[in-house]
Amino acid sequence: MKWLKSLIVAGTLQALAVTSGHAGANLDQIKQAGTLKVGTEGTYAPFTYHDASGALVGFDVEIAKAIGDKLGVKVEFLEGKWDGLIAGLDVSRYDAVINEVGITDARKAKYDFSDPYIASKAVLIVRGDNTEIKTFADLKGKKSAQSLTSNFGKLAETNGAELVGTDGFDQSIQLLLTGRADATINDSLSFLDFKKHKPDANVKIAAQEENADYSGVIVRKGDPELVAAINKALADIKADGTYKKIADTYFGQDVSK
Repeated sequence: MKWLKSLIVAGTLQALAVTSGHAGANLDQIKQAGTLKVGTEGTYAPFTYHDASGALVGFDVEIAKAIGDKLGVKVEFLEGKWDGLIAGLDVSRYDAVINEVGITDARKAKYDFSDPYIASKAVLIVRGDNTEIKTFADLKGKKSAQSLTSNFGKLAETNGAELVGTDGFDQSIQLLLTGRADATINDSLSFLDFKKHKPDANVKIAAQEENADYSGVIVRKGDPELVAAINKALADIKADGTYKKIADTYFGQDVSK
């Protein structure tokens, strides 16, 4: 039986050696290659999309480039549909996904996240001249323009609203402006982006939820060195004003809090 015990001990030591050797491997490989491979949609404005010239642009695109600068590497963007985007980490298609990925317990069980760099809240949007709706509770008996299966739609229903089905934010705003709906609940960042492009639109935020949803850079589990390096890069771009400059460009304000 001694040979069996020896074999088990040897196997354990070998596993420990492999584990400790793997720690930091991703960061080392990224720096050696001089490239950070980033998965992103490329169809999700204002975070990641193509401008009129066809160039990949957006808030997350610039954040990724800023992180790359701090790491001393170039960023290579690999585009994919949302449904399979995060799964691309499993097959090492890229090193990280930067695409307003919400930090959830389910995702944290399988992947690692950086510190949050985006905070978004559900906001109640009404016409600028509306004086009746001031809180979510005021939706009772009112019409709210919503994607019927969204969490925002459920929130409107919970507060007693009658839902008017839409295909998304833009259509919800149009129904609101034309008087076919009294309100819409949506993401604060979508509203900020809309107002950035149409500052004179007759809409305003009547109320917002206290608790925010946070997003971070998502990477494969098991490389704390890479997470630490990304966290330092995020802290540095906030400290030197780079983050604020990018956020102001796309939203008109800091969106990390």
